[in-house]
Amino acid sequence: MRLTLKERQSLTRVIAGRYKRALKKEKGGILDEFLHSTGYNRKYAAYILRMQGKRIRVKEGIVIEADVKNRRNRRRPRVYDDEVLKGLRKIWKMMNYICGKRLAPVMGELIVKLQQHKELDIDKEPRQKLLRISAATIDRLLLKERKKLRIKNRSRTKPGTLLKHQIPIRTFSEWDEGKPGFMEIDLVGHEGGDASGEYIQSLNCVDVCTGWTETFAVRNKAQIWVFGGIEDMRVRLPFDLLGIDSDNGSEFINDHLFRFCKEKEITFTRSRAYRKNDSCHVEQKNYTAVRQYVGYFRYDTEEELKVMNELYRNLSLYLNYFHPVMKLKSKERIGSRVKKRYDIPGTPYQRVLESPEVPEQYKEKIKQVYAGLNPAELHREITRLQNKLLKIILTKKEKRKLSIKKRSSIKTQTEICNYQFV
Repeated sequence: MRLTLKERQSLTRVIAGRYKRALKKEKGGILDEFLHSTGYNRKYAAYILRMQGKRIRVKEGIVIEADVKNRRNRRRPRVYDDEVLKGLRKIWKMMNYICGKRLAPVMGELIVKLQQHKELDIDKEPRQKLLRISAATIDRLLLKERKKLRIKNRSRTKPGTLLKHQIPIRTFSEWDEGKPGFMEIDLVGHEGGDASGEYIQSLNCVDVCTGWTETFAVRNKAQIWVFGGIEDMRVRLPFDLLGIDSDNGSEFINDHLFRFCKEKEITFTRSRAYRKNDSCHVEQKNYTAVRQYVGYFRYDTEEELKVMNELYRNLSLYLNYFHPVMKLKSKERIGSRVKKRYDIPGTPYQRVLESPEVPEQYKEKIKQVYAGLNPAELHREITRLQNKLLKIILTKKEKRKLSIKKRSSIKTQTEICNYQFV
């Protein structure tokens, strides 16, 4: 059983005197006994036994006696001061509180953009420190801030790390996940726990290669609205649409969409029933690109549809041009553990520019869009639209409460009928 620190210090003071008085041959035995009790390194153990109680004359009248209990508190000077932390917090908040591994690679580009639009006022020295800050240091400095934002007793679950195994329905070409243009699509329902009647759906489209994400709010699951959203998505993509992978819902698996894919020579595939892992990329984005921004409320009005689509237009620019994504390169099982390796985080915009498969005219177009974007202004606009959406929800709830209260005050069946038709 290992001794505690105080016990080891007490033992050192006791044995040190005997160790100093012993002959050279006896010191080896005493040292072995001391090592067995404390678990110290042999050289370190010999050093502290020699130094314990040693008296050193500094100058006339001043003598220092060594004691293992007294240790010098060595503290490294603080590198990242309050000025650096202030700038880091502002950038982190503007990037919607992403982790250090995703924030560090794009820090330099963000600082340039924010200073260009006069959103960040920072001196040269703190700026240089922010440019060389590591991902681990970012997470360490923001640990207290992150704890303040943590939601306790969360009842909803996040999607975990999912693996993709597809069963393709071949039309014209094979799936090529290393080439931009192959999209996973899915619908996210906004029923708010009440599945009765019609409610708004979010059509989420994610490119497998670059992570480029486009989202649209549609009235319901009707084929006409879903197909319209897919056509809009095709126009807004910075590359050609080459493939669509969906689940087995009738909103996707229908003759209208199949004929469209056949005419445009777009590969149309479907995932296996009840296997969300087959569409892992879009399932993950259903949380990060939809639920994180519009929540779990019920949306079923034209006003909400309009605000949601305006929110998604800004969100598309914000996520695709400024939010880095990490892609899994490989994984290796070592016993019960799985070791995963990821590539360097990069924004979908950067990945499109790096792809040799994307024509230059598309790249020039998105470069022009990027030049006029201000990430801080986009973040403010998204927050404004989120607050507007929340205000509509609260107003709708208040009206519903008043309606229920008024109904409860009506006694007879005739009065109820009259009230319903008024």
